[in-house]
Amino acid sequence: MIILKEISTKKELKKFVKFPFKLYKNNPYWVPPLINDEVDSFDKTKNPVFEHANAQFFLAYRDSEIVGRIVAIINSFEVNDQNIKKMRFGWMDMIDDIEVSKVLLSKIEEIGKKNKLDFIEGPVGFSNLDKVGVLTEGFKERGTMITWYNHPYYKEHLEKLGYSKEKKYIESSFLMKDIDITKYKRLAEIVGKRYDLKPLNFTSSKKIMPYVDEMFELFGESYSKLSSFVPISKRQITYFKEKFIGLIDPEFIKFVVDKDGKLVSFAIIMPSFAEALQKSKGKLFPFGFIHFLKAKKYPKESVFYLIGIKPEYQNKGIIAIVFDEFYKTNIEKGIITNRRTPELENNEAIQLIWKNFNSKIIKRRSTYRKEII
Repeated sequence: MIILKEISTKKELKKFVKFPFKLYKNNPYWVPPLINDEVDSFDKTKNPVFEHANAQFFLAYRDSEIVGRIVAIINSFEVNDQNIKKMRFGWMDMIDDIEVSKVLLSKIEEIGKKNKLDFIEGPVGFSNLDKVGVLTEGFKERGTMITWYNHPYYKEHLEKLGYSKEKKYIESSFLMKDIDITKYKRLAEIVGKRYDLKPLNFTSSKKIMPYVDEMFELFGESYSKLSSFVPISKRQITYFKEKFIGLIDPEFIKFVVDKDGKLVSFAIIMPSFAEALQKSKGKLFPFGFIHFLKAKKYPKESVFYLIGIKPEYQNKGIIAIVFDEFYKTNIEKGIITNRRTPELENNEAIQLIWKNFNSKIIKRRSTYRKEII
């Protein structure tokens, strides 16, 4: 018999976070989170995302053993302001037993109906800054710190339970040696002169901070037309600044500004910490931080995290300035491979950005939907 238990204490949330460690033990492609960091992100007194997102956390037990987990999410901005009557679910993991999946998703359906919502979609997080999608292809490619990994049976369980693919995402990679930088360098010079633009590079996180609010404003402008977009509050921006900006190497953050110093484009990449996370087994101390320092100092792979371009500057070659600057940094740092985080398959603007990079699709993932009216 499967028993579903709603949880809330820090001790229970730690069990919730640690369940996948057992599920994916010795799996070379799964990348664990930092345990304490993820527990803190679920703390409703610390993470401001909960001002706009109501979440319930559940663990599934069989004979006192954890066999599954899931988070039920209602984003109030999405439901009330955007009038999208969506019941979200995320952080879904389970053993290969469809009865476990059925119990987990039945609870999501129950909560959705109780709140008079029209449909369920997941796995998704609380906002656009969270992980997204069930992996459907690329199971033998290592994940990243900003994506979920899952076994192939997740997709099968969802489809057997009446869910169908909703939004499709792709993840790609390209090699530094395949970039024709002479073309981008030339285009960067032309575009810079034509629109009176210049790149901004940084050597310290402190110098980046004054631009972060403007960066997120531009992020909203860049992505607001996408079907997955949910705005990010000012308190979430502050939370992001305090938690993450200091951790990102400032040399991997690139801005482009106009003649008045206004931001028109930005991009953030990070050294890949996937191997460091695997070696640290979810803990920074006592020795996990050594793996992170090594990954930061001697990166071989980078991950493109966020890219944004002001709408009126899109399709004008502005991204050439960004790539020209990244090329210099990546070569200096010894980067060999670049990974792109999940991008909507039908986001034509982002696909155009990468059209000349000889990118190879290495993973596909999808969110899944079910009507509950």
